[in-house]
Amino acid sequence: MLLSEIMESLEEFCPLSFAEKWDNCGLQAGRSDKEVGTVYLALDATGEVTEDAIRQHADLILTHHPLLFNGIRNVTDKDHVGRRLVRLLREDMAVYSMHTNFDVMGMADAAADELNLMGREVLEVTYEDAISHEGLGRIGELPEHMPLQELAELVRDTFHVSNVRVYGDAQAPVIRVAILPGSGKDEIDTALKMDADVLITGDITHHAGIDAIEKGIYVIDAGHYGVEKLFIPYMEEFLHRELPQLRVIKAPEHEPYFTV
Repeated sequence: MLLSEIMESLEEFCPLSFAEKWDNCGLQAGRSDKEVGTVYLALDATGEVTEDAIRQHADLILTHHPLLFNGIRNVTDKDHVGRRLVRLLREDMAVYSMHTNFDVMGMADAAADELNLMGREVLEVTYEDAISHEGLGRIGELPEHMPLQELAELVRDTFHVSNVRVYGDAQAPVIRVAILPGSGKDEIDTALKMDADVLITGDITHHAGIDAIEKGIYVIDAGHYGVEKLFIPYMEEFLHRELPQLRVIKAPEHEPYFTV
């Protein structure tokens, strides 16, 4: 099917209007009139992902994070992004990204579902009209109270990450949980205002973590990749259901760093 038809389906599910103003969702490279038979799912269109997609004869790389975040003045082989673009275009391969529009319309509830959060609400409303409001993250209650350490172990095991970093008292009871996949240090105060006991997110800096404790909220840092990688199985299921004629390949799952 044509890439333009796939884009229409993706944007019906996650309209570009739900993306943040600073974001760059949508078609990153390639022809909208390209015939697509195979889609390669990945969190990022890295050089490794690009080469694997080419080896597996994919026509489209569908990612969460945009390949192009900032303005680019030229496309050459002199920098890593330019090299990827040259390689992709030479192979007539397209890249399409669903970032903050997917965060709003898919990621937030999917992450909350994994923890069975009840009575959930939007953590940060970014879109509102007369009949609904949508936004980033979710906040709700766990099915039962548990100590912070037990919740941290649950997050580690549920999202299949090697470890999590925890800021707070290991034995403190928690029940009201905010979760924001990706980078969430700027949402600590929002979670606090909504009476969360703990915020589960990624990319927490030293000062953000210790300041959160002082303010009265705990933080579990599961990494940026740790929770957001659920984009891949989520979109695999979506494509199988909505566009079953497409062949779908998934990037191998592995954390982008290791600890020693």
